[in-house]
Amino acid sequence: MRNFKKGLWRDVDMSGGYVMNIQNFSVNDGEGIRTNIFLAGCPLACAWCSNPEGQSLHNAMTSCMTVEEVVDKVKKQMIFYRISGGGVTFSGGEATVQQEFLRRLSYRLYDMGISLAIETCGQFEYEVVKDIFGKMDLIFYDIKHMDDRKHRAFTGVSNEKILSNVPKVAGLGVPMVVRIPVIHGVNTGDGNLESTFEFIKREAPRARLELLPYHTYGAGKYEELGLLPPPDSFKTPGDDEIEAWYEMARTYGIDSISYK
Repeated sequence: MRNFKKGLWRDVDMSGGYVMNIQNFSVNDGEGIRTNIFLAGCPLACAWCSNPEGQSLHNAMTSCMTVEEVVDKVKKQMIFYRISGGGVTFSGGEATVQQEFLRRLSYRLYDMGISLAIETCGQFEYEVVKDIFGKMDLIFYDIKHMDDRKHRAFTGVSNEKILSNVPKVAGLGVPMVVRIPVIHGVNTGDGNLESTFEFIKREAPRARLELLPYHTYGAGKYEELGLLPPPDSFKTPGDDEIEAWYEMARTYGIDSISYK
């Protein structure tokens, strides 16, 4: 279990929240021009994580901000949302770790008429956060591996809760995109993608699919944080492989989409 942090929820300062970054002019995580709010803290410790600073709440790369401080930054971008049909995307880490901070932000921005999206790993108590997901216009839901043993080995936690939350989130009726990080050496062999497509079709039949090829953009952060980098055995699939997997998904009746 690499870099796994326990007790994340107990560390949250309820007067504010821990933010890794607020990234404006993003076009990869929802419709139009968006502001991505990266909240720190994650119950997973994925061996390929591109934002390892998000595995803990407070470190050299995070800062504490109030809801109003975040809202003030968002207000300055609203003209771009109106022009492009964009909005705000909550990312991480795992945004639901900071449940109350995320809730207050979501409700505040929702009341301002801003379109909202969220990226989630699915490791949460559904009943506790379903009101937050109900404020979203788009939900990105990661599925990393169908095999529980391998999921534990690569992320530090079981996939049981993640998979059980899929039909619950899909049942909200909010547009949903299942994202799969495709990584040779992790989840592209042994029929795992076929099993994932079968699961999506059964449990979230209206969800679309986005495949995210492995990259090493966050490699420099590992050294800065004193963490072990991802292993060299992880490899990036080629474009032809990605297209073949999309074609396979279409045979299951799953539509694809790409925001990259």
